[in-house]
Amino acid sequence: MLTEWTWGLEPLVIAVLAACAGIVGMALLHSGGKARRNAIFTEQEGETVFLFDGETLVDATPGARALLSLSPAGGEAWARLVAYAAPRFPGFEQQIAGLTLQGRAVMSTGEAEGEPLTLQAELCGGLLRLTLSDAGGADPPRFDHLAQRAMAEELTQLRDTVAHAPLLIWREQADGAVVWANAAYLLQSAHHLAPGQDLGWPLPRLFERTATGQGAARQRQRLDRPDAGRWFDLVSVPEGVGRLLYALPADAAVQAEDSLRDFMQTLTKTFAHLPIGLAIFDQQRQLALFNPALLDLTGLPPDFLSLRPRLFAFLDAMRDNQMIPEPRDYRSWRKQMLALEKQASAGLYQETWSLASGQTYRVIGRPHPNGALALMFEDISNEMSRTRRYRADLELGQAVIDALDEAIAVFSASGQLVMSNAAYAALWGHDPGARLGSEGIAQICAHWRSLSAAAPLWAEVEQFIGALGRRAAWSGEARLTDGRLIACRFAPLTGGATLAAFRLVAPDGPALNLASRRLTA
Repeated sequence: MLTEWTWGLEPLVIAVLAACAGIVGMALLHSGGKARRNAIFTEQEGETVFLFDGETLVDATPGARALLSLSPAGGEAWARLVAYAAPRFPGFEQQIAGLTLQGRAVMSTGEAEGEPLTLQAELCGGLLRLTLSDAGGADPPRFDHLAQRAMAEELTQLRDTVAHAPLLIWREQADGAVVWANAAYLLQSAHHLAPGQDLGWPLPRLFERTATGQGAARQRQRLDRPDAGRWFDLVSVPEGVGRLLYALPADAAVQAEDSLRDFMQTLTKTFAHLPIGLAIFDQQRQLALFNPALLDLTGLPPDFLSLRPRLFAFLDAMRDNQMIPEPRDYRSWRKQMLALEKQASAGLYQETWSLASGQTYRVIGRPHPNGALALMFEDISNEMSRTRRYRADLELGQAVIDALDEAIAVFSASGQLVMSNAAYAALWGHDPGARLGSEGIAQICAHWRSLSAAAPLWAEVEQFIGALGRRAAWSGEARLTDGRLIACRFAPLTGGATLAAFRLVAPDGPALNLASRRLTA
């Protein structure tokens, strides 16, 4: 019975074993196909070959991958390949772009590159195949040979770059000993040697050890030479137990800073002697600069201004010090100060402040670059006093000639009417005071002719007032159209001006008082 059960199970076991064998075979086939798909080129491939689908790397030989790892560029494989090939093969990218028409291209580095290389590019089934080899070599180059060659080329370029660098580069150990330097450093060191002395080991130190000992990232030092001195900015980079240092020329920066410092000193001295108070506020409306005259004009303490108050705090302090015209209420004052800031920012603010102390200030607001604001305070009390006094003198002089009996008219050297009195207005029937300076002698004489009988007197008057040089006073008579007779007198004044005086003459009697006549009319 056991035998029958075993015999019946035998076909099932055979089937299971066959299925397992099939699965294992498929797995092996699959893994082998995958390996073949992921590695088109074998590990023993001696050539340097790249296979691209567009700019995507499909596969490459070990030598090609080693070459890509040495490329100076980062990023994708195509970018690294272009960074390696473009400097060595002229027109590399143009040749690759033209493969769609030609299908194949061969490029060479030429004899100037040392051992020449050949790059063969061809399209195979839509894929780009690039093969790098020695020009004219019988055997394909091993990948380690090309990688070593690329490393040697890069090393040569780095050495040339450092050797021709126009800045000083050197290495220091932890104890400060200079263990390596570039050509610029050595050339600079030669200028500091004594006559007949040669460079030797250890290399001379040019700069103080501050940058190395304190680990300063950037420091400026002066390097003195027998003929002249130069400034350098030192940059220190940690490198193991030592440091790599660079000395960047800083003469132009030092000269610019010195010029700026001299200019600021000159500007500060100018502001210090300026009689106008100056307050400059920055973008945040914070006091950035002021001069001593501002202290005298505003009466604000220096310690308050040194704290750099904001604009409205500055104006509040001036208001508390009664240095701002006091409005009816504080709200209107705040609105006025807001208008001051807006107008000054636009360059339109200019006002005259009459203070309670009797002083008068001219306040000007001007915008500055980068949103800054400048306020200028000028004490014009003396100027305003002179203006008021001059105006009072004019009013007094007008009152004096208005009290005269004669009708008075004064003409400038150009023949413009500049002054007249009340008696003149009463005699000739018009008051030209509102239009002084707008009427000339020709218009005035025409008016006189229209109110008097025809006489050659007015032509002589017009010619006398317009004459140049020395003149003598003279007189004459004229009769008005109403029959009255007037005595006329004309006399030169200083500056080429002319006085014209008129007085009514009574029949068989003295001249009439025109001022009294006007007042009693």
